[in-house]
Amino acid sequence: MSIRPYRDIMRRTSRQIMVGNVPVGGDAPILVQTMTNTLTTDAQATIRQIKQAEEAGVDIVRVSCPDVESTAALKEIVTNVNVPIVADIHFHYKRAIEAAEAGAACLRINPGNIGSSDRVREVVKAAKDHGCSIRIGVNAGSLEKHLLEQFGEPCPEAMVQSALEHVRILEDNDFFETKISVKASDVFLAVAAYQGLSEACDYPLHLGITEAGALRSGTVKSSIGMGMLLWSGIGDTIRVSLSADPVEEVKVGFDMLKSLDLRHRGVRIVSCPSCARQAYPVIKTVETLEKRLEHISTPMSLSIIGCVVNGPGEARETDIGLTGGGNGTHMVYLNGMSDHKIDDDGLVEHIVELVEKKAAELDAEKAKSGLNA
Repeated sequence: MSIRPYRDIMRRTSRQIMVGNVPVGGDAPILVQTMTNTLTTDAQATIRQIKQAEEAGVDIVRVSCPDVESTAALKEIVTNVNVPIVADIHFHYKRAIEAAEAGAACLRINPGNIGSSDRVREVVKAAKDHGCSIRIGVNAGSLEKHLLEQFGEPCPEAMVQSALEHVRILEDNDFFETKISVKASDVFLAVAAYQGLSEACDYPLHLGITEAGALRSGTVKSSIGMGMLLWSGIGDTIRVSLSADPVEEVKVGFDMLKSLDLRHRGVRIVSCPSCARQAYPVIKTVETLEKRLEHISTPMSLSIIGCVVNGPGEARETDIGLTGGGNGTHMVYLNGMSDHKIDDDGLVEHIVELVEKKAAELDAEKAKSGLNA
């Protein structure tokens, strides 16, 4: 029996596949994905962007392969990064074969628009020969003509049927290393499609609200849609599709998972919006701390509260807490207990030092427990 059942999320049971050396689905963690926006033919620029995403914690990166020059560059890209690469393929079956040969860990295709059954068989053979999984990517904006004629417009039922038709093509070729997405820019449509698909199959699902928008509006839209699904236990990988730096997609993805207690990476900051009671500039302090603590990957919590109204209560629930006090003296809490006071001078530096020290302690404890396991 859970202590706090209202916090429990029961994840949908899915089969597990491998994307390179990373397990997806089953009991694997929910993974965060992004996509490069550099020219794939510019291998060095693409590698740099992937490495920046790696530093932010990304698990999988998708790279567009629209032409033979892109798949030619893919081999150099794959061998110089540490995360599995998904090759984004549309229409041309030869690009999929070339991407598999170049070392892609996964092919993002729609079997229905690859061409004849013979071409699909060739793609599946290449995937099997090179250890690739396949993501079926259904999008409300590019549904098949026969489904639009049948249903009249993009709708959840049409998207689910599209996904299942594509799955059957792969299954008929004895291929089951598959994950599926049914994306739409309409939150209601995407959520309903994923809900329907989650009941119709046991393949792992890749979540996304496609073309969500700019950093702020896209974050809100994605959080509403994917948050509903994740809270319902649906989803094995996620991508927050933003018109922004791919690193921002990764950060938002992890923040989303942290908010639902589904995955933890880095410092989770609990902070107040500030008001006339604040005893130090909360907003500026939090902005600075977020930047200064980006290098911390150890999961831990930090509360930054401007006054004593909610400060002590929040501090009891976090690893490190700061509560604003009068006359330039503020209380620092360690492990939920009041520990010492500090003044305004060097406040940020002091908190950064405490967080870095706590992270080192937690890492040492984890390493020790691993050795003793």
